[in-house]
Amino acid sequence: MALAQAWSVALVGLEGHLVEIEADIAQGLPKTTLIGLPDASLSEARDRVRAAVVNSGERFPDRKVTIGLSPATLPKTGSHYDVAIACSLLAASGVLNGGELRHCAMIGELGLDGRVREVRGALAMTLAAARSGFARIVVPELNAGEARLVPDITVYGVRSLRQVLAMIRGDEIPDEEPPRAEPRLMSESLTRVPEVDLDDVLGQREGRRAIEAAAAGGHHLYLHGPPGSGKTMLAERLAGLMPDLETEESLEVSAVHSLAGLLTNDAELVRRPPFIAPHHTASLVSLVGGGSGMPRPGAISCAHRGILFIDEAPEMHPLTLDTLRQPLESGYVEVHRAAAVAKFPARFLLVLAANPCPCGQAGTPTGICTCTPQVLTRYRQRISGPIKDRMDIQRQILPAARGVGTGERPESTAEVAARVRTARDRQSFRYRDTAWHLNCEVPGPILRRDYPLDDTSQSILEVHYAEGRLTARGFDRVVRLAWTLTDLAGLDAPTPALTNEAFQLRSGAALTPLEDARPLRKPFTP
Repeated sequence: MALAQAWSVALVGLEGHLVEIEADIAQGLPKTTLIGLPDASLSEARDRVRAAVVNSGERFPDRKVTIGLSPATLPKTGSHYDVAIACSLLAASGVLNGGELRHCAMIGELGLDGRVREVRGALAMTLAAARSGFARIVVPELNAGEARLVPDITVYGVRSLRQVLAMIRGDEIPDEEPPRAEPRLMSESLTRVPEVDLDDVLGQREGRRAIEAAAAGGHHLYLHGPPGSGKTMLAERLAGLMPDLETEESLEVSAVHSLAGLLTNDAELVRRPPFIAPHHTASLVSLVGGGSGMPRPGAISCAHRGILFIDEAPEMHPLTLDTLRQPLESGYVEVHRAAAVAKFPARFLLVLAANPCPCGQAGTPTGICTCTPQVLTRYRQRISGPIKDRMDIQRQILPAARGVGTGERPESTAEVAARVRTARDRQSFRYRDTAWHLNCEVPGPILRRDYPLDDTSQSILEVHYAEGRLTARGFDRVVRLAWTLTDLAGLDAPTPALTNEAFQLRSGAALTPLEDARPLRKPFTP
């Protein structure tokens, strides 16, 4: 048989496309041609596959070989097609049963000695193969852990081309040396959730209230204050207040991390919301995604369904920070290249921390600011108005007074997380027949039409809007925040006091005690 087919998967962003790999052997001078819009790394597969086939004890055809990758109009990038190319070529030579290749997808890079090396994006590619109806997939052994996270598909982790050929022929699987994990370009510590507890934070009543509301409703948070006041402490403890990811969310987040190279070799689903904290010197590409060839996800996509924390936000380049505008509204980011457009999910909770000025003492009760008015203005303008307008909660964090901590014990993460979980359950029940899950996701027109405020609460916000203290976007965000405070208080609808507190949380005014937040007459049971 001079023609054979095998199957692999191409990724454009997180979207997987099946790629049919055809190998044709014809009369003519020995030459291997690869067609189908391959990139440089894929074009080199001709030499990798030739060496791997020969070093695996097989004979490489000494005739004219044409390898086609379909669809031909889809750009192909990466080295994970090597195994499928080698198997289709050997099937065309007649040394393999081509029928066995039609119901199995294959991914993996070949070493010159026939070893199968790990690749990025194995989880996303396995998901695409399963959704396309494949029941089996061959992956590098180092990627088998993440591939097995996908249900309803059998995963074969292999160490070498010899093992792949033995599986297809039904022979005994030869033993091979364990593979050596390749160094990762991105640190796995980027996604590590800080193991800290909220009871470490003494005082800071308003700051604790702010992160509780942010976790309950998914609201973006802007903390500003002098150095050492506790901004970073509060931000790091926000991650522990958020509940575990649902199964579908977990698969989505894990697929992004697989493509970014953040999953470990003994991969498990990412169950906790990720906590990504890029340095303020991070480049635009590292934050948004991109790179040469096929774009890769950036920090904002790695923070999908979790927290993106930017400390010292005014020190980040303003243009880089402003790229967050569109993802904050849409929940995704599109990276455009000449070859393709990659779309990555980016629905994250943004936390910004900033000093009030270069010396850090502006606006503090006891500090003496040494900055000139011009320096102070320029520093505050480094975070643009459109970015600040998208921050639901804006709080000034001042150092705790001396003697704080000698009284009653502050609430722990577990205690506050229980309230957050209850508030989120209320939101899931309220939006059970819609496409939304959290208050922060509900569009403004739907919010005003289906979940209106009472007349008094509406009047409070209309006065602030008329006097220029609220923008149209800010008006909707205060309403969403009022519903979150309502869920935390266990009430059926926002009250004027809760609406006023929501405005105070957004504007940065001092919080006043709740006056009418009374519990429900009966427990909430969805």
